[in-house]
Parts: sequence; C-alpha cells; structure tokens
Amino acid sequence: MNFALVLLLTSSCFTWSTAVYLPSTADPKKLKYLLEPPVYPEVVGPRGGNVTLPCLLISKPNNYKVKWTKLEPEHVGPENIIMMSNANDFKSYGRLGPRACLRKAHAMDASLQLSFLELEDGGTYRCELINGIEDENVEITLRIEGVVFPYQSKNGRYRFTFHEAKAACAEQDGTLASYKQIYRAWTDGLDWCNAGWLRDGTVVYPIIHPRAACGGGSLPGIRSYGPKDKNQDQFDAFCFTSKTSGTVSYISGSFSFRQADHACSRQGSQLALVGHLYAAWHFLQFDRCDGGWLRDGSVRFPISFPRERCGGAAEAGVRSFGFPNKSMHLYGAYCYR
Repeated sequence: MNFALVLLLTSSCFTWSTAVYLPSTADPKKLKYLLEPPVYPEVVGPRGGNVTLPCLLISKPNNYKVKWTKLEPEHVGPENIIMMSNANDFKSYGRLGPRACLRKAHAMDASLQLSFLELEDGGTYRCELINGIEDENVEITLRIEGVVFPYQSKNGRYRFTFHEAKAACAEQDGTLASYKQIYRAWTDGLDWCNAGWLRDGTVVYPIIHPRAACGGGSLPGIRSYGPKDKNQDQFDAFCFTSKTSGTVSYISGSFSFRQADHACSRQGSQLALVGHLYAAWHFLQFDRCDGGWLRDGSVRFPISFPRERCGGAAEAGVRSFGFPNKSMHLYGAYCYR
C-alpha cells in the first residue's frame, strides 16, 4: 500500500518547512542497528526549503560512528562526505556540510537535516553506521521539486557543447537536468523533438506522440543517443529549475528589447530569466497570452489554461517566439523581482 506522510519539523539548527516522505514496501534485508527503511524512500522539497532525511537506530553498539554521504554516479565523482558523528559530537564536510545538522529528536535519531536546498542537492544519500565489521547503511533519495525546460542557443538548433549547455542552463536560473528529472517531465507530458544534453553527459529527447518528424517509430519514450563527446558534439540543453524567492509580472506594451529592459527597471525589477518564467508557470500557474521579452533576448508566454486564442495548442506550456530582432520587433516585458 502506498501512502504519503507529511513531516513538519522544528529543530534547534533550523526552522523546517513541510517535506513529503513517500515510502513503499519493506526491504527484505534485515538490519541489526538501523531501522529497516522502506524500499526507495523519497523525501521531496523545493529549492530554498528544508528537509529531513530519516535515519533511526533500533539499538546502539558500544562504540560507533554515523557517516552521512551524498552518492554520485561514478562518471561524476566519488561520494561526498557531509557529516561524521558519534554519540557526543559531529563534524561537517564539503559543500553540503554548512547547511546540514543532525535532528537528534531523541537518543536513537541520526536523521540529517538539510537547509536552504539548492538545485544540485537532489540525489541519493547514505546513512552509514560504522561499527567495525558490522557496518550497515540505509539510502534515501532527495528529490527537488521543479520543472524541466528545453533550451536552445540564440544562434540556432544544436549549438551547445556539453559545457556550453551547462553554462546556458546556469544563466537561465537552472542546471542541466538529470535522467530522473527528464523522465518525470516526460511522464507529466513533455514532448520535444530536439535532442539535448543531460547532466550525465548523455543526449536524449522525450516523445509522447511518435511522428515521422521526430524520429518515427510507433512507441512513445525517451529516445537516447547515449554518451556523447562533451567537447566536440553539439546539441540543445534540457535544463531543470525550481521555485524562486521572487515574483514574475508582465508589463503590457510595444517595446523593443532595450525598452522592455527599461520598463522593468522603472518598476524596481529586471527582465526575467527563462527559468523564472517556467517556475512561475509550473508552481503558480502563471498564465498570459501575450508574448514578452526575457533577459536572454527570447520572447515567450506561459499558458496554464490552453484555449484557442492563445496559440491553439491543447497542452499547457511556455510558448516561444524564438529570438526576434531586438530593435525591430515589439513585445511586452516579463519582469522578475
């Protein structure tokens, strides 16, 4: 039986927001000291939020340490140690260490609390009890809530090397998507003909409605080109972003790109990034029929409630007019504050 348990936690380290813990069936492997976890436990939180990764002891050996690490794919790098602790003290390490602490809700609690989540924090975490030859561990998945968006160079289709794609996503308030993130986006309806880089250096494109123009075939799925040369091969990018701390608004008008930039500045804001617009569309159902300039020089508009007079497409999404001439074409402005 699947169910969801909502955790609302308060700690002396941080103030904790709501996270969702999604357990499944029990793991057949028996543990002596650590509480048996569900199979594929998943904790979910947005960027900027706080979560607890559960790890509970059912008994204590005489001498032991608990080590928390973030596991990385082999081709990305080794595991990242976050924290080492014993019954009396703990020490933090690496990029995640300053934002981590132990919950210690009771004497048997070794759960890890992470604050101010970042896009790169998603992944698999291991809680390991170190006790000589009886070491044992449990693994928890942290999923950052967010949205995947395809991104293309202003110079046209398939112009990014892997490193350029990574930089382009960062410039639009995102990061290269993982395979799990694009898989989830595909199950939510992402259908895109152009192939793009993922974080692991592979190149894919998600197809809901197979058609001749998108590689043919009769079955939907995530089509993969496999790993490609990061320095030589060129494709588009699949970026991932999450909630932002700011707000997106629209200014009506007929502006050149420079005029749109000034219009946002007069309101104490700046032209929105593509990631800002996608986050507003995904999390806040931002809906606007009017095309507007964004900071990268593209013109887009978000549709949460599809209708005939707003592009005609049956699916919700962020529509794009590409990268029009910044001086000759006139649109409104999407601003971010």
